[in-house]
Amino acid sequence: MTDSTFLVSVLIALLIGLAAGKAWERYKLVEGRWIDRRRGRQSPYFILGLNYLVAGQVDLAIDELEKAARLDPGALELRLVLGNLYREKGQVGRAISEHQSLLQRPRLSKVEHANALLCLGLDYRRGGFVDRAVAAFTDVLKLDPDNEAALVNLEKLQEDQHQWQDAYVTRRRLAAIAGPPSQPKSQSILGFLENELGAQALEAGQLDEAAKRFESAVDLDKGILPAHLHLGDVREQQGDLAGAVAIWERAIDVAPDRAYLALDRLERAYVTLGAPQRFAALCRRLTADSPREWRARLALARHLTADGQPARTLDLLFEALEHNPHALAIHQAIWNTLSELDLPKHLVARYIEVTRQSVFYLDPHVCIRCRYRSTELLWQCPHCHEWNTFVEERITPATDTEGEISASMSS
Repeated sequence: MTDSTFLVSVLIALLIGLAAGKAWERYKLVEGRWIDRRRGRQSPYFILGLNYLVAGQVDLAIDELEKAARLDPGALELRLVLGNLYREKGQVGRAISEHQSLLQRPRLSKVEHANALLCLGLDYRRGGFVDRAVAAFTDVLKLDPDNEAALVNLEKLQEDQHQWQDAYVTRRRLAAIAGPPSQPKSQSILGFLENELGAQALEAGQLDEAAKRFESAVDLDKGILPAHLHLGDVREQQGDLAGAVAIWERAIDVAPDRAYLALDRLERAYVTLGAPQRFAALCRRLTADSPREWRARLALARHLTADGQPARTLDLLFEALEHNPHALAIHQAIWNTLSELDLPKHLVARYIEVTRQSVFYLDPHVCIRCRYRSTELLWQCPHCHEWNTFVEERITPATDTEGEISASMSS
């Protein structure tokens, strides 16, 4: 055999091998029949299913993708997607059955096994099977230690169960995997978790441990307001009221839009320290810095009323009402003050004029991520589980030319 004949033979063998490999990649033997792996994904059903999914028509997407899956029974990706769609439609039992069946397939690759387990964990979590979900995500991490989706869901389950230390460890793993780009978010979440650990220690009376946790939370992210507030509470219990006041005042500087969370604490502390005038000065500074600040006006009005000066409070309350007419607390304070003044007709008439066409409701806080509403400020949304996403939603007076609804977007 000549060299040229040998080279031609090698080239022909190589081409045959490549063709065989492509055929093996495309075709699969299922129950004695060769199935085209691409048949389902190249079918019109698959394309229609994707179009319906993008358009938000989940039921129609499921119908078309099921047709595509029947053309290729071995298409694991299609079955994974269908199971996820069943879960999103609330058919959790069907989703679990679909994903469990995938795990019974022989010769799954490590990646396929991990993906099926991850989807099954999401099914369990949606169905409220917490222990099974935790086990599924843990198994995913055994196969793929750096699986961020499994870690995120495991962390949320731990937070839901108030397993703050476990959640802290999981978040540290996530931060190490994600690297510098995710550092600010991870530090903020770690700070909130430190705050929760501190709150547990404070409830147990472990003041030194609580202070350590709150200080660590502030070091991670100075914007974590509850850590400032709780650290001040610890200093107060330790007998250092002046130190507590300094921390609460610093909290106001950190988050002036949420200064009201520290006002009751500071009012009580100023009185105890023999300097009640500092509270009035603080409230006036807050309203001067932020003209729409209604809670400081309300707090000062209550302070003056308790000090026996109800006649000086109504102007403050009417100003607060103009900025936030739906706040029930303002209306209660106004009626309490009017009652103490024996309901002067001109003041009652002014109150009626200010409140005309105002809208009232009892859900002043809203999550900017998922629009979940709450009557109080929450640090973690119970619906989407994100941290520090609540803002106060305000309805302006009907005469406001800038619109009927405005929401503070600061956090």
